[in-house]
Amino acid sequence: MQSDEPSRRGADPWLGHYAQRAAGMVPSEVRALFAVASHPEIVSLAGGMPNVSALPMDAVARLMADLVMERGPVALQYGSAEGNPSLRETICTVMAQEGIDAHPDDVVVTVGSQQALDLVARVFLDPGDTVVTEGPTYVTALGTFAAYQARAVHVAMDERGVLPEALGEAFTRLARDGRPAKLFYTVPTFQNPTGVTLAAERRLRVLEVCRRAGVLVLEDNPYGLLYLEGEPMRALRADAPADVVYLGSFSKTLAPGLRVGWALAPSAVRDKLVLAAESAMLSHSAFAQLAVDRYLRTQPWQEQLKVFREMYRERRDAMLGALQKHMPAGVSWTQPDGGFFVWVALPEGLDSKAMLPRAVQARVAYVPGTGFYADGEGRRAMRLSYCYPPPERILEGVHTLADVIGTELELWETFGTTAHPHSPS
Repeated sequence: MQSDEPSRRGADPWLGHYAQRAAGMVPSEVRALFAVASHPEIVSLAGGMPNVSALPMDAVARLMADLVMERGPVALQYGSAEGNPSLRETICTVMAQEGIDAHPDDVVVTVGSQQALDLVARVFLDPGDTVVTEGPTYVTALGTFAAYQARAVHVAMDERGVLPEALGEAFTRLARDGRPAKLFYTVPTFQNPTGVTLAAERRLRVLEVCRRAGVLVLEDNPYGLLYLEGEPMRALRADAPADVVYLGSFSKTLAPGLRVGWALAPSAVRDKLVLAAESAMLSHSAFAQLAVDRYLRTQPWQEQLKVFREMYRERRDAMLGALQKHMPAGVSWTQPDGGFFVWVALPEGLDSKAMLPRAVQARVAYVPGTGFYADGEGRRAMRLSYCYPPPERILEGVHTLADVIGTELELWETFGTTAHPHSPS
C-alpha cells in the first residue's frame, strides 16, 4: 500500500474547495515568532505571555482538587452556552472595579475574550463590511475581521489615544463612500500594541462620535486591572451601556490556560451572541468556569493582582530604563501606565521587519510593527513586551536590540541602505 504522505506535503488538493473567507485566514506575525522566540538562548521581547509563575500554585492546586472532589459530576459535565450563573455574577463584581454596573443576564462567558471577539464579528459582519480600528491595533482582531471578509480602516492615535476628530472624519468619509462603519474596535486601556491609554477627557467624546454615527463600540479590555500607576480607568461601557459591547478576560489577571473570558452586551445583542456560541461550541468547559468562580470567591484575588502589578511594574521600569540608557538618538517609545507593551518608533530608513532576522541572529526577538496594521504600515515601528522575561533578561535584550539598531543606522547613514554593499543579503 502506497503512502499518501507526498501528496500531503505537496500542493493542496482542496485548494479550490475552500470558502472565500479562508483566504483571509493567515498566521499572525506574533504567532509566527513563537517557534523562534521559544529558544532559551534568545531573549524574547515578542510575546505578551503573562507571568503565571507568580500565582500561588499550591492554593490553585488545592482549589482544583477540591472542585473535583466536591463538584466533579457538575464540573465535568456539559454546561450552557451563556455560561455558569455564579461565574456571571462574579464577573459583574470584577467589572465594577472599572465603574461598570452590569446584570449577570447580560454576560456571556466565552473561551477567552478572543472567542467573544469572534462571536461579535460573526453576528455583525457581512463580507465587505467596514470595521474602524485604532492604528495600530491588536493583530488577532485584524485576523478575525479578515476571516469574516470585513475591511479594517485605521484611525490615527497619539500618546493620549485615538483622536476623536479623526474618528468622526473617518465615519463621515466612509458613509459618504457608501461603506459605513459597522463597528469601532478599540483597546482603550494599556493598548495592545502601543501601551497607550485613551485619556479620560477623550472617552466621552469618542462615545459621542460613535453614537452620532450609529456605530457600535467594541471595547476590548484585557489589561484594565493591570494598572501600574494610580487607579483603574473608567471603562467606556460604564458611560454608554446601550452602545458598547465590552470584552473581558481572565487570561491576563489569572491564567490564560483556563481560557475563560466574557462579553457584556446590550440584551438583544447578548441573545444573538448566545445563539452564535451554541452553534460554535455548544458549551465550553464547565470545569474551567467553576475553577475561576471558586478562585474569585475563595482567594484574595485583589491582593494577587497587586502582586502581578508590582512584578510588571518592575519589568516595565527595567525596560524603560534600558531604552533610555542604550537606544541610539532618533529612537522613541511610549510610556505605558499599565499592561504589557512598549511601542518603539525607529528613525527614517529603518525597517523593523527586514531587521528582525539580524536581531534574532543576535539573540533578541520583537514583533515588527507591520503586523498591527491592515494596510502595510508600521515598518518603522516594533512592539516590545516586558511581561514575561525577568528584569535582567529585559536589560540584556534591550541592550542587544539597541546594538542591532545602531548597526542598522550606521549602514543607512553610510550607504543609504541597511544592506552592506558587499553582503550577499
